[in-house]
Amino acid sequence: MLLLVDAGNTRIKWALVDAAGRDGLGCWRTFGSISHAETGTLAQAWRGMEIARALLSNVAGAALRGSLEAALAAAGLQPTQIGWFASVPQLGGVRNGYRNPAQLGCDRFASVIGAHALFPRQALIVATCGTATTVDALSPDGVFLGGMILPGLGLMAGALAKNTAQLPQVAETAAVAQAFADNTDDAIVAGCIAAQAGAIERAVAAHALQHPAVQCVLAGGAAAYIAPQLHVAHKTVDNLVLIGLQVAALGAADTSC
Repeated sequence: MLLLVDAGNTRIKWALVDAAGRDGLGCWRTFGSISHAETGTLAQAWRGMEIARALLSNVAGAALRGSLEAALAAAGLQPTQIGWFASVPQLGGVRNGYRNPAQLGCDRFASVIGAHALFPRQALIVATCGTATTVDALSPDGVFLGGMILPGLGLMAGALAKNTAQLPQVAETAAVAQAFADNTDDAIVAGCIAAQAGAIERAVAAHALQHPAVQCVLAGGAAAYIAPQLHVAHKTVDNLVLIGLQVAALGAADTSC
């Protein structure tokens, strides 16, 4: 079995797939999602799963990497069985157009690889809505053109509440039903979601100047709150980083589960 791990800024997601590449993209034999505080439970979860190798994406720093290495070792994996995903000039059908390819966040690179595999030969805007929101552009032939980074929905609402006198702290999970709110809590949420949706729509419009048919792909924990406010066609994909890791490790597979 192949273990895939997406260690993000807030949560750690992992999945097991067939190491021979016989599973479709996003078709997991086993899946888990935990907070950073629960990292100590991973060794027990992975022990006895007959893992042949592991590929991990980590954007949460050296301390978490050390904890993941300890969990893998406790589960019986040797260092030679462990790979750490990194951004390179070309991989998984995607050519990295960043000025310094290694500087591109490995989670962003994995996400565009996954999106390109799911939507081949299409111009893409890939918006990952997590702790930060990243909005990236991909050409139909798989060239990563670059992107934008802005505070995620929770960070945006939290910063506004923290730094503005007498404004309440607003949870990112609050719903918004209309553009113009009649109370302060909803006004903060409406403004933050409008900013997120506006950035994504602007990216789609800019990309469409060169590629008339642009597919917008949404991912990340806050995607469910932003998607209803988008005025462009879009598709939401769960666990896009893990799908990109699957492609990078095994190549594109049949997308049906």
